[in-house]
Amino acid sequence: PVCLTLAPPPPPPLRATMSLIDTHLPGGKAMAFGSPADAASQNFEHAFGNHKIQQENERAATAWGRDPNHGEHKPKTHVVLTTHPRRGLNVPVVWGAKDPKERGPVIATVTSARYRNAIGTHNGSYSVYRSIAVAAGKMDPNFRPDLHNTAPPVEIPPNPSWFDPTKIVSMDPWGHKIVDAFGDNLRDGLDVRPTIGVTKAHIQMLELVEAMEKGRLEPDNKLLMPDGSVVVTKAAIEHVWHLPGVAARFNISEASLRRNMFEQTGGMFPELITRSDINVSPPPIGGQTVYIFGPPEYLRDESKICTVRVHDECNGSDVFGSDICTCRPYLVHGIEECVRTAQEGGVGVIVYFRKEGRSLGEVTKFLVYNARKRQEGGDRAETYFHRTACVAGVEDMRFQELMPDALHWLGIKKIDKLVSMSDMKYNAITGSGIKVLERVAIPDDLIPADAHVEIDAKMYPITL
Repeated sequence: PVCLTLAPPPPPPLRATMSLIDTHLPGGKAMAFGSPADAASQNFEHAFGNHKIQQENERAATAWGRDPNHGEHKPKTHVVLTTHPRRGLNVPVVWGAKDPKERGPVIATVTSARYRNAIGTHNGSYSVYRSIAVAAGKMDPNFRPDLHNTAPPVEIPPNPSWFDPTKIVSMDPWGHKIVDAFGDNLRDGLDVRPTIGVTKAHIQMLELVEAMEKGRLEPDNKLLMPDGSVVVTKAAIEHVWHLPGVAARFNISEASLRRNMFEQTGGMFPELITRSDINVSPPPIGGQTVYIFGPPEYLRDESKICTVRVHDECNGSDVFGSDICTCRPYLVHGIEECVRTAQEGGVGVIVYFRKEGRSLGEVTKFLVYNARKRQEGGDRAETYFHRTACVAGVEDMRFQELMPDALHWLGIKKIDKLVSMSDMKYNAITGSGIKVLERVAIPDDLIPADAHVEIDAKMYPITL
C-alpha cells in the first residue's frame, strides 16, 4: 500500500527576536564573559530576567510533587494523535547548518506540541517513567525546566564536523548550548531542552589505587590524587537521530529505516510512517557518557597525544565485577592509559555507551551464558558467537557505525592510542576519517581466567 503524507497547514510564525548568540546586551553594552558557565548565565539573565524565575520554578516544582491533592492526572481534553494534520512544522531542522539560527532547535517536548519538529521525546527510555510521574500526580504535565546555572563549566565549541551533515548523525552537537544557541526560541516560549549535560567531577576506582601501589601510576595531586580519585570532565549525551544520515550510515533507504523502526517498536511512533517532513528522532534507547582526562581543548589539538577507549556497557562486569568477560578489566586499563597520557601532557577519553549485552539486553545475555556453559563440550571459543545467534537471532547489535559521532563532536581528528582490539570499532573510527596510530590490547595478566573464551572467540577464524 502507498502511504500519502498530508501537508499540515503552517501555524502562525514565531515573532522575530534578537539572537542571544551575540555578546551584547540591549543598548550595545558588551557582556563581560568569564567561564562558559558565566557567559551562559548572563545569556540566561538576558533572556529571562532575574533570579525570581528560578525561585518561582523551584517552589512550583517542589510544591506540585508534595501536594497530595493532585492525585491521578486525568486530562480534560481529548486525545490528539501525533499524526493529526494540525501539527505544524514552522521550526524546521536544517541538519549540519553552520548558524544555529538556521539549523534550528530540536523540539521534542510535549509542552510545545504545536511546534514539535521531532519524532519521539527527550530522556530516551526514561520518558516512560515521566509518564508515570504525571499520571500519578507527582509531576506537573506542563512543567518546564529551569536552566539557570546549568551551563557547562568548560567550553566544547563548534568544530567543522558539526557542520558536515554526514559526520554527526546520532546526536545533536548543539545539545549542550541550548541557552546560547536557541535563547531566542526559549524567550518566544518554546520548550527547547538540552540533550547533552557537561560537568566536572571525580571518579574513583580501586584498581587505580592498585596501579599506584604497583608503580604503574603516580599521584600528582592535580589529576590523580593519592586516594586514587581522578579529576574528569564528563558529558552525558542523549541520542538524537537524523534519520536520513542514520540510514546512509547503514547503506539502507530512509523508508526502510522508518518502516522497521515503526514495526519493531510495536508501532510506537506512527509519525515515522506518516510524517516524512520530520526527519529528526530522539530514539527511546540508552545514551552515552564521555569522560575526559586532561584539558578538553587538547582534543582539538593534533599536536597533543590522545588516548581513547570506546566501551560498551556491561553491568555485570563494570559494576559488580563478574569474571566471565573482560569488560571491567579493559575499562580500567583504558582509564589507566588515559590518566597516564594526561599526566604526560596529553588528553584521554573514555566513551561509555549504554549497549548492554552487545545491545541485545541483559536477559538475552544471561540466557546465552547458560547456553554456553551447558552445551556439549562446554564453553568454547569456536561456538561463542553461534550460541548468541541461537538465542538472539544475531551475534551482535551494537553496530559501531554510529559510535564515532561523539569523537567528532569533541573535535578529535587523531587518536594516538586506541585502547581496543575490536576491528568493528577500529573500522568505524578510521572509516569516519579519524586517524588511529596505535591499538593497545589488554595485558594478559588483567584477563580473568573465565574470560579467556571471550578473548579467544574474538580472534577465532569465522567459518561459514
